[in-house]
Amino acid sequence: MKCSSHGAIRPHSSKLAFLFRLSDGVIISLTLLTALFARGIPVADQYVLPALLAIILFSFIGRSFSIYQSQRGVTTTQLIWPVLLTWGITITILLTLAYFFKASTEYSRIVIGVWFVITPPILVLWRISVRGILAYYRTKGYNTRSVAIVGIGETGNRIGKVIKETPSFGLDLKGFFDNRKGDDNRTAKDLVAPRLGGFDELVQRAKAGEFDLVYIALALKGEDQVAKLITELADTTVSVHLVPDFFVFDLLHSRWINLGTIPTVSVYESPFMGVDGWVKRIEDVILSSLILLLIAIPMIIIAVGVKLSSPGPVLFKQCRYGIGGKAIKVWKFRSMTVTDNGDEIVQAQKSDARITPFGAFLRRTSLDELPQFINTLTGEMSIVGPRPHAVAHNEEYRKLISGYMLRHKVKPGITGWAQVNGWRGETEALDKMEKRVEYDLIYIRNWSLWWDLKIVFRTVLTGFSGKNAY
Repeated sequence: MKCSSHGAIRPHSSKLAFLFRLSDGVIISLTLLTALFARGIPVADQYVLPALLAIILFSFIGRSFSIYQSQRGVTTTQLIWPVLLTWGITITILLTLAYFFKASTEYSRIVIGVWFVITPPILVLWRISVRGILAYYRTKGYNTRSVAIVGIGETGNRIGKVIKETPSFGLDLKGFFDNRKGDDNRTAKDLVAPRLGGFDELVQRAKAGEFDLVYIALALKGEDQVAKLITELADTTVSVHLVPDFFVFDLLHSRWINLGTIPTVSVYESPFMGVDGWVKRIEDVILSSLILLLIAIPMIIIAVGVKLSSPGPVLFKQCRYGIGGKAIKVWKFRSMTVTDNGDEIVQAQKSDARITPFGAFLRRTSLDELPQFINTLTGEMSIVGPRPHAVAHNEEYRKLISGYMLRHKVKPGITGWAQVNGWRGETEALDKMEKRVEYDLIYIRNWSLWWDLKIVFRTVLTGFSGKNAY
């Protein structure tokens, strides 16, 4: 039986997992020894127990987060976060045990603190180094796995492009298999690898050991073909991955979610689930608290200016949609002679007679938005997110723009990706609102803490004023 795989490591994957556990134990021990040495504290018996507990806990918890499984094909973020989370849980358990057993006084707090801090970056650096070495050898043709893709549609070709463009994955794409005729209008025009035949040819070649991996990327309506093909491939030793054709949908943070023992796929989901939600909230609390301290006196001056420049309240509280489409009261300094908050609201226009002279200045500089940092601190809004629209405008545009309400899968923001790219102000034409929604959804799909900070930085430099701010 002929085998085309060049995988030199895969047969020893269990041994490698053990070596990774062993290396983690060595790193955890050495970082503790380093912390002790730096403080001039001799190695004593009482430090052996926390080291052993940390090694055991990290190993068992890490298994739950799959840090000892093959990381072929995962992103750097997906490689790093499970390690950091595993170490975070490990030290939490250690601190809890020390508290309950009243053992914290037996250890140097500085030593333990340094140990807790320096261990995770070294664990991460070690994994990135190993990943880099493996990636290098895979680009040279070593430790590769031969791949076949079933389905010549858009999904199959996307998989093929990823494999071709990322040689560090160590995947050698041999070609595509599909039962459809070559002149079928669903056929991808620019396949990244040759078409090798139909399903029968795939099964025969898989039985002959020509492939290690098969990705099945057929349309959802082809479930009968998929079921038949999976059954036939059960008579081979290939690893089969099913990739449903979800690209027909405008996916928003899709992921696998278990409902009991039943796996489901979320098509539309918020990016701020679990740890990411905590990170986002911590970011909002810290930034809004610091900013409110800095703008407290300017806000008082602006409030006096609003009160003296025209009759009416200082603050304008308008009902808008928040996360999940729930109504919230968004605060602004009043900039108009009216405070419309009903079923019909006319957007502010250039040279709008309703805008007060002082209000025009506030709107041009976006200073009228400053009270929304209070909305952020209370948790109704975020520093960065899609700008909230009046309820009347939401009800209008949700009927005209597909996916409009997906903006409300996250909290509305004071600034956003659309705003720093110029899509702010009046949307007198539908295409302007469509562009704003497009940028909002791009932000939601690709959110990261660093992207938030980038948007905040761009807002500080250019986002407080602009030709569309009036």
